[in-house]
Amino acid sequence: MGTAAPQQYTYQWQCHSRFSATNHNNPSISKVRLPLPRSSKSNTLASNNTTIHPIPTPPVKPHRNRNNNNDDIRKRKYKKKKKNGCGSSCSTSDILRLMDGLRVPVAAAAAPADNGMYASLINDCSDSGAALDLQAHLTRKGRRNPPPPLHLLNRLLLRHVTNGRLDNAHHLFDEMPLKDFNSWATLIVAYAHNGDYPEALRLFLTMLYRQEYHVDMFEFPPWIMACVVDACACTMDMRLGEQLHGCCLKLGHGNHDMFVATSLINFYGRLRCHEAAHRASIGLSQPNALTWTAIMINNSRGERFFDLISDFKEIGRAGIKKNTCIISCVLRACARMHDDGFSGRQVHANAIKLGVESHSFVHCGLVDMYGRNGLLRDAKLVFQTVNDTTSTACWNAMLTSYLRNGLHIEALQFLYQMKADGLQPQEYLLDQVRIACASNGL
Repeated sequence: MGTAAPQQYTYQWQCHSRFSATNHNNPSISKVRLPLPRSSKSNTLASNNTTIHPIPTPPVKPHRNRNNNNDDIRKRKYKKKKKNGCGSSCSTSDILRLMDGLRVPVAAAAAPADNGMYASLINDCSDSGAALDLQAHLTRKGRRNPPPPLHLLNRLLLRHVTNGRLDNAHHLFDEMPLKDFNSWATLIVAYAHNGDYPEALRLFLTMLYRQEYHVDMFEFPPWIMACVVDACACTMDMRLGEQLHGCCLKLGHGNHDMFVATSLINFYGRLRCHEAAHRASIGLSQPNALTWTAIMINNSRGERFFDLISDFKEIGRAGIKKNTCIISCVLRACARMHDDGFSGRQVHANAIKLGVESHSFVHCGLVDMYGRNGLLRDAKLVFQTVNDTTSTACWNAMLTSYLRNGLHIEALQFLYQMKADGLQPQEYLLDQVRIACASNGL
């Protein structure tokens, strides 16, 4: 131990001496400063009192496992694919091109009907472009391409309707070699739902009168009859509606199905045939809230106010929950009962219990009811609780209440308040305000 240390220090001193000699010969190198040691301890020669600094070594990178490196590469690739939107899934067009390349027959991929390949592709066609590609693939004509099954075409027809493309649905419907009731009903309901009632009626009559489609009328479900009756009500087709009423009675849908009964009541009520609507409502087995709403709207249109209030009591005894339409119809009847608002206050309390007093229809009905009965203080209190100040219906009802009770100055002030809030009253109310101001010299 005693002899080994001087040899080591001598070797370090020689290296230090050579480096110092080189620095004296080259002045540029002499300006370079060595890094300070990280440790506070230093090696000192006992004989010459010279400090020896250790030579710095570069940092060693930690060893990384090859498996972890591969995992990091996979994660980076996955993130890149996810960022570009090109994951492992492929589009419907890619699958169809693959099936064309493999020459997969339609019949092999079409069965079974619920979980076949084409059924899954139709369910995934959320846009119209993919649905059109699938339609072109299914309806392609050729020797090796037999006609696709009817259930697939009906599914694709429903997909076009769901995507809101009635033009594509009608084009597919015209190209279908066979059609059943589901094909016709899908297109009829789609046109009726989109407001094209004449086209819905035309398709329904075509389905009935063309014998090659093999559609039996006695197999019609009640909902298709209700849809067609509603279309007759919107087109004001009295003759066809009465014929459909007779068909519903023959099929047994008149008094037993509530959807058909509701459609018939709405049909006759819209055509101002209130007695026929009342006869259609007689004998119903278990009317629901929708049927009661149709009955009360018909009584309100026909100004059968006593029947309307009695129906309202019957709804309460039956335990059916009242909606905003029923409450507004009853308030219209209470406004014309001339009982100083007694029945209207009861309906108001009922609306508060049901939690529908904040609805705009109920608000307008309450303001009109209190105004017709001369209870302007209550009308003002109800008007001040209106949340939607941009709706002109309640404003017009309050202005009408002022004019009806002869408060022309208050009506004029209220009109200026409407103008300040940026609301425009109805023209006939402006005429009434002008006439009232001219007659009173205002």
